Amino acid sequence: MAVHEHPHRRPGFHLPSWRGHRTAPTSESAVSARTDTATLRAYAFASLRLLTGFAFLWAFLDKTFGFGYATPSGKGWIDDGSPTKGFLSGVAAGPMESTFHSWAGDTWADWLFMAGLLGVGLALIGGIALRLAALAGTAMMALMWIAEWPPAQHLSDGAPSMSTNPFVDYHVIYAVALIALALASAGDTWGVGKLWARLPFVRHNGWLR
Repeated sequence: MAVHEHPHRRPGFHLPSWRGHRTAPTSESAVSARTDTATLRAYAFASLRLLTGFAFLWAFLDKTFGFGYATPSGKGWIDDGSPTKGFLSGVAAGPMESTFHSWAGDTWADWLFMAGLLGVGLALIGGIALRLAALAGTAMMALMWIAEWPPAQHLSDGAPSMSTNPFVDYHVIYAVALIALALASAGDTWGVGKLWARLPFVRHNGWLR
């Protein structure tokens, strides 16, 4: 008769192995942390989007109705005031000084400028067409940066320009913010960006997202 030998088991207390139980909680925690980070990032971009949109929209409303802030009461667009005449006629430095003077107060310049402010403002507030808004807004900020011409230390009349930075001013910050919001699809949170992206004509034209 064959005898099968069995390995001897040593008596004693054996701690259970927790190796299999550590992986799941650790993995779940990592996923949860990434989810929380993504959520906070989405909220941060959404907040930036709304604040930037309000800045553009407020500029449009103030220049249209003359609330008495940047635009004096009674000097609004509805009162036959020009949204561009004061700013462009006051350009006193830069390579486009004479060009901006010739544009100041022109009807086409007023309408284009105001349409840009309104369009970018509404797009940001709603969270739609952020790529188009980034393109239009960046073009506006670039022209305004050239108009103020921060690199100049002196104006054309020789007076100090009082420029605080020769390269980066608030126009550059706004332009970078617009581009970042478009790249981050910031309209998906606290906006209708997802609904906008599902529209057939938007799906077939990605630049409208």
